[in-house]
Amino acid sequence: MQVPCWKLLHGYAIYCPAKLRGRENAMRIDKRKVALVGCGMVGMSYAYCLLNQTVCDELVLIDINQKRAMGEAMDLNHGLAFAPANMEIYAGSYKDCRDADMVVICAGVAQKPGESRLALLKRNAQVFRSIIEPVTQSGFNGIFLVATNPVDIMTRITCELSGFNPGRVLGSGTALDTARLRYLLGEYLQVDPKNVHAYVMGEHGDSEFVPWSQAMVATIPILKLCGDVKRNFAENRTGEPVESQAGISVENRIGNSAAIQDGKGMTQQSAGISRPKLLEIAEQVKGAAYEIIDAKQATYYGIGMAMTRITRAVLGDENSVLTVSAMLKGEYGQRDVFAGVPCVINGNGIRRVLELSLTEEELEQFAASCRTLRESFEGVL
Repeated sequence: MQVPCWKLLHGYAIYCPAKLRGRENAMRIDKRKVALVGCGMVGMSYAYCLLNQTVCDELVLIDINQKRAMGEAMDLNHGLAFAPANMEIYAGSYKDCRDADMVVICAGVAQKPGESRLALLKRNAQVFRSIIEPVTQSGFNGIFLVATNPVDIMTRITCELSGFNPGRVLGSGTALDTARLRYLLGEYLQVDPKNVHAYVMGEHGDSEFVPWSQAMVATIPILKLCGDVKRNFAENRTGEPVESQAGISVENRIGNSAAIQDGKGMTQQSAGISRPKLLEIAEQVKGAAYEIIDAKQATYYGIGMAMTRITRAVLGDENSVLTVSAMLKGEYGQRDVFAGVPCVINGNGIRRVLELSLTEEELEQFAASCRTLRESFEGVL
């Protein structure tokens, strides 16, 4: 017979399920605490998103410029009256990481004109050393989440400097790239992005790729839609391809240029699906950050929301699948490298890496991306 377990929460007795008692590294049910290191635009976009989604109960802001951290905490606190729930927000120090569930790192240095990538990485490695040592010395025993670019390299540096189990160190990886992909595919196919299941894998950078063999709209493979369009093309008088109307199933009309009839006898037109268009979308995803930076000098809203989603998966012990930067231990034929891959995320960090059934060509693309990441890491520490 199981003995009921009760805990005090803000003066009230609440029941603690037996499955939560004694579980190793389980999240505390009384208070969810996040320590944010780095109060720049990315860090504060993340903090603002945490507040608006009530992801945690306590948020400590840590920055080398303590006055800025204090100002940011004041600004957020002044909006608490409009927030969906209360949150304790304050500027603190590394000692405040001791009882945090997560330490989220957004700090780093900007690249100087003419500075090499390796030189920048070495400088950021020194910055991380100055962060991670006092965090671990505080007694912190939670989950590290890294967002500083190049995120895959910085996540590996965090893991090596902290000595933490790799499962408890993760980077934002290709979570934002995956969201960009789903948004663009949803816009192109006229489908809610939430019903588009596709991933961006590898480096969060120029060598990332989309494994199209795993991309789906609901349960329909996107490449199957491309195949049906290709099979149903006929030549018109001008020599340009046009889609024939015969032999196209209802499922395969999603995104095709065939007329789709609704229940009222009305017809709707949708753009055709083609492999060149999919490749164009993949390039758009890869170049999205450059385009945004050219327009507004930095990206921060999207990554802040992506980090919030990862944080919610951890603090909520959700077992959600997200494309984060994780240490590979033989998955996809790769070892000892952090790269963006679909992972099951819960209260213990990375529960496991999901190994998708990639084609040979996709495995080669992933291997090439991992080689790039290994080469970038050499000589940093």
